[in-house]
Amino acid sequence: MDIIKYAKGIFDTEIEELKKVRDRISDEMAQAAQMILASKGKVVITGIGKSGIIGKKIAATMASTGTYAVFMNSAEGLHGDLGMIHPDDVVLAISNSGNSDEVASILPSIKKIGARVVAMTGNANSVLGRAADVVLDIGVEKEACPLNLAPTSSTTTTLVMGDALSTVLIELRQFKPENFAVYHPGGSLGRRLLMKVKDVMHSGEELAVCSETDSVDEVLMNMTAKKLGAVCVERDGLMTGLITEGDIRRALQKKEAFFGYKALDIMTGTFTSVGQDQMAIDALELMENRESQISVLPVLDSGKLKGLVRIHDLLHVVG
Repeated sequence: MDIIKYAKGIFDTEIEELKKVRDRISDEMAQAAQMILASKGKVVITGIGKSGIIGKKIAATMASTGTYAVFMNSAEGLHGDLGMIHPDDVVLAISNSGNSDEVASILPSIKKIGARVVAMTGNANSVLGRAADVVLDIGVEKEACPLNLAPTSSTTTTLVMGDALSTVLIELRQFKPENFAVYHPGGSLGRRLLMKVKDVMHSGEELAVCSETDSVDEVLMNMTAKKLGAVCVERDGLMTGLITEGDIRRALQKKEAFFGYKALDIMTGTFTSVGQDQMAIDALELMENRESQISVLPVLDSGKLKGLVRIHDLLHVVG
């Protein structure tokens, strides 16, 4: 047995079945999406067995992208969980055969409650298909299983159909990355999209600050003590310049004059700065997308120094 060839054949089988299902997508997809969009309730996704497992994933995708969705195991629905379904809800019922006992048994109660039903099934003439307001066809001709029994191609088409419906709803709701981040505050994406400059900047006693008339000795001692790689230069309460380690190295090229310099002589007066309420990811882009990268960025408010953010700090939280 050529295992690699056989495994690739499984991919080929499922890809071909996906293409067939894709080509059968019709107005029912638009009807289902508009039904969910217009609903004042939630989407209750139900199924049993492998279909139930896929249903959980679809519910999770919808819930994380702005569609109020929950999963209800069809068997549990027979024993009280139907109480979570309200008249304003849309029930997305999943059954490849459309005749699963547990799914079929809860349909009369769902209809009595008054919820609309979207069926995801491979058999439009099944109990589920006939009871549904809209049918999304997920039927396959061949499972990837060599016995043509284990749900393989059919669960894949169900998953992708769920992804398609969820993604259509993302577009219809004009769901933005910042909205997505609200539902993912603990993940790396959430940090990237929610973190502001003020959340990562150094401030107060952490900052190295000097006046324009401070000697280069004082600048060096200040920079060394604070360990941020930069000294902010102020005059009359406003920041007028920035001295980085790069500025120090350039000034050292004139060794004879170096220790006679004042901060004003070696500072960069036309420095790039950022506001404390700007997004951290925007600050990172500001530092990186330029001819020569900068490693520190002063944080100002109407010219007054509020903090300093390093590229290292930004990469740690949003990189």
